[in-house]
Amino acid sequence: MRSVTVNRAIRRVEIEIATDCAFSDSDIAKAKAAIGPLMPEFFNFDLNIVKLSPDCEMVKRKISQAIDTNFKAISVTLKESDIEVIKSDRGFEYIVSVMPFMQINTDMCDKINDYLKQNFCGDFFGKCVVSNRTADDIQIEEKPDEIEFEIPVRKFEIEDFTFLEGTKKQSSAVYLADLNFASEEVIICGTIEEIREKTYTNKKGVEKPYLSLTLSDTTATVYITYFIRQKSYDKIKNLKVGDSIVCTGANEEYRGSLRYTANTIDIGRYPKGFVPERRVSKPVPAYYHHVSPQPFSDIAQGDFFTQNIIPDCLKQNSFVVFDLETTGLNSSPVSGNMDRVIEIGAYKIVNGEISQCFSTFINPQRKLSEEIKKLTGITDSMVANAPTYEEAMPDFFKFCSGSILVGHNIAGFDYKFVEYYCARLGYILERNIIDTIPLSQELLFLSNYKLNTVADKFNIAFNHHRATDDALATAKIFIELIKLKKSLPRPG
Repeated sequence: MRSVTVNRAIRRVEIEIATDCAFSDSDIAKAKAAIGPLMPEFFNFDLNIVKLSPDCEMVKRKISQAIDTNFKAISVTLKESDIEVIKSDRGFEYIVSVMPFMQINTDMCDKINDYLKQNFCGDFFGKCVVSNRTADDIQIEEKPDEIEFEIPVRKFEIEDFTFLEGTKKQSSAVYLADLNFASEEVIICGTIEEIREKTYTNKKGVEKPYLSLTLSDTTATVYITYFIRQKSYDKIKNLKVGDSIVCTGANEEYRGSLRYTANTIDIGRYPKGFVPERRVSKPVPAYYHHVSPQPFSDIAQGDFFTQNIIPDCLKQNSFVVFDLETTGLNSSPVSGNMDRVIEIGAYKIVNGEISQCFSTFINPQRKLSEEIKKLTGITDSMVANAPTYEEAMPDFFKFCSGSILVGHNIAGFDYKFVEYYCARLGYILERNIIDTIPLSQELLFLSNYKLNTVADKFNIAFNHHRATDDALATAKIFIELIKLKKSLPRPG
C-alpha cells in the first residue's frame, strides 16, 4: 500500500496500491470488496492499483525460487553468481549457468518463464548454459543431524486369558493406537464392536468364509480380518459384539496402508480401569527438510480508521490455524483404506496477528478421483512432484509445535488426519485444539455454520475448497470470534 488519503470535507478516501504481480479486473473487484468493510461510515473511496515493474534483483530471486521448486538437484549446486539478469527494451533476459555434471532439462526455461509470469508482468527470455565451475567449487551448507529416536511400543497386561484356538498363552498386547508398524507377529487385545461373516473365492475357485471385525481397546479402533479354519469354525462362530478377544497375527502393508490379519483368536481383555500410558513422541525436528514456512502480512490486519483492540488471550498464545484437502472423507483407518492428505494450508497467529504461512501439496501416491478434482481444482499433475506425507508431516509437526491448533470442523475431520499421519511417523500431537464451528454457534446467530456462511458474516472473501485459502479465512474468522468473546474457549 503506497498511500491512504482521507478527505473529511467530502467524506472520501483515496487508496493507492502498488503490485509487482499481474492483475485483472476481477482482482480489482476483489480488492474493492475487501477494502469496503474497512471504510468509516458514510465515506466513499477510490482505489488505484498501479503496476510496480520488477527490477533485476527481484527477477533473479524469483528465478532462484523457480529452480528450487522445479529442479531441486540443480538448485543445490547454484551460486548467486550463476544467475545473470539483464533488463532490455523487450523485457528481461537471463542466463542460468549449470554445473557440467548436471543434466539441463529441455523445459527448464519454459518452467522458469511460467513461474515469472505468475508473479510479474512483462516478457522474459532465458537460456541455460554449462558453467565452467567444477564439483570442487561446490560448498554445501551442513546441517546438524537429527537425533535418532526409536519410539517405544506401549503394551498392557492381558487379563482373564483363556484358550479358544491358540496353543500359546499371551501375557501382553500392543496398544491399538501404536499399531502403526509392519510385523509378522503382533499380539493385540480388545472388545469386538462389530463382527461380520463374509466369503471369498480362493485360487481353486472354492468359496471360503472369513470374519471382518472391528476391535477397540479404548486407545484406538482397528479393522481386522480373520480367515476361519474349518477345525475352529464351531468355536469362532459363537463370538459376538461385546466379547473381549486376544489376536495373534500379522500387520502388513497392503495397497499403501497397514492391514492386520489374525492367525489365531483367544479370549482375554485389557485391565479393568485401564488408563493408557502417555505416548512418547519423537522430538520436534531441528530444522525444516522439505516445506519451510514463509512470512505473511495482510493489509486487512491494519485498520486505519478504528481502534483495533486485540484481546490479551490472543497475544499471550500462539495458534496454528490449518485446513486440509484430502482424497476423500474417510478419516478413520477402522473403516478400511484411510484417505490421504493432498494439501495442507496453515497460518500461524502470533501476538494476535497472522505472521507465517505453511503451504504445500502432498503426493498421495494414488490417482485423484474426478469428484475431488472437480471440488478442489487439484489435479494429479499438481501433486505428482510434491513431497509425500512422510516428508511433509515432520515439517508440519515442527510448524505446529508449541501452538494451539485451530480449524473449522477440526475436531471432526482435519485433526484426525494429521494426528494419524503424524503418529505413523512417531510424532504425537497434543490434543490442544479449538474448533471454530462450536465457537461460531456460541457467538453468532446464522442459518448455518458452514465456513463460507461464517466468512460472509465478517465480509471475508476467499476461494473455497482450497486448503490455503480456507485456512486464511478461518484464521481471520477465529480472530474476529475471539475479539467478540474476549476469552479463549477451553481447548479440546
